[in-house]
Amino acid sequence: MSKYRLQTIIFVLTSFMLGCNEFIVVGVISDISKSLNVSVATVGYLVTIFATVFAVSTPFITVLTNRFSRYKTLMVLVLIFLAGNTLSGFATSYAMLLVMRVVTASVAGAIESFIIAFANDIAPHDKRAVLIAWISAGFSIASVIGVPIGVAISTADSWHTAFHVISGITLVTALLLAWLLPRNVAQTKGGVKDQLVFLTDKRVYLGIAVNLFMAATMYAYYTYIRPLITTSMGFDLTSLNWLLFALGIMSIISNRLSGALAERNGLSKLPWFYVADMLLLVALPIALNSQVAGFGILLILTLIVTIAGAPIQIHFLDVAAESYPQATMLASSVSAISFNIGISVGSATASLMLSQVGLQNISFGAAGYALVSLILVVVLNRVIAAHQQSVALEK
Repeated sequence: MSKYRLQTIIFVLTSFMLGCNEFIVVGVISDISKSLNVSVATVGYLVTIFATVFAVSTPFITVLTNRFSRYKTLMVLVLIFLAGNTLSGFATSYAMLLVMRVVTASVAGAIESFIIAFANDIAPHDKRAVLIAWISAGFSIASVIGVPIGVAISTADSWHTAFHVISGITLVTALLLAWLLPRNVAQTKGGVKDQLVFLTDKRVYLGIAVNLFMAATMYAYYTYIRPLITTSMGFDLTSLNWLLFALGIMSIISNRLSGALAERNGLSKLPWFYVADMLLLVALPIALNSQVAGFGILLILTLIVTIAGAPIQIHFLDVAAESYPQATMLASSVSAISFNIGISVGSATASLMLSQVGLQNISFGAAGYALVSLILVVVLNRVIAAHQQSVALEK
């Protein structure tokens, strides 16, 4: 097996590890609640806090560590992650678990950014999009396979053991990264101000907005995916896990299609996907009255609602390579940061819609965000075209 293929596998394994750690609390929330004698709602705050710390800490770490060896920095971050996750497994109080979740969240986003930066450096130019899409797929695989296994372990033994299994995966991942990653890669080092100028580029902040509202579109309905399947469509709990598994498989396929789209000037094709999102989300309230139609729409939405992931990530990396080479690490992180902020916006919107118009109609809020995404991506494409024309005239 070639070294590049092994590196691809370890990149996906790293994102799988990060996904298992991020999603595990959702799967074992009731077990943690009983074990630590706190309410389920209190344990639920761990999810919100994790996403918030993830979004806030990632840009700070990527910007401030830019002058250090990328290899050494990543290995230190992985070891911090390993320590935080392991101590989470040994937590005997809610306060200790909360602190350890903050520790792991503070480095998780940076680890993802470093992996994307390494992938961008290692992969042949024509394979970057596919590799980055597979890295994203690691998170989907974690939700489809990793989290259910974690839940099964927690049910059979305890939630502590589920965390320890993730630590085992992390240790293997760390050893493979130490073996397979190049020690020295070309780095264009710059100060904080030199890197942050990347965010002032119209092509960048419009791309960030597209990514944010893409995530908001998804989570404005997906936050309540379980009650949508059981309460609105009437599926029983026995069917629920199989249906969620089917959605997870569709998410993995979506990541692969996202990579293929990124290889074919994907940003120019995104408007059609957002039009489809809007039509499906507007139709969903009526379709929920039929199990076949309702779940069919959910499957199609899962396939296309976040398909912009790889094209947007490649866009950020290309802008950095062309105009801001000192901000490559920041370019690797803004996608994950904006997506997590979008998750918070979408989830809050779903809760608001639930209280105002009921479960059946929450997708109307998601349709609104799809419309915003459509407008933003049309503007972004025009800005990119204008920039390319300007560069051509200068030549």
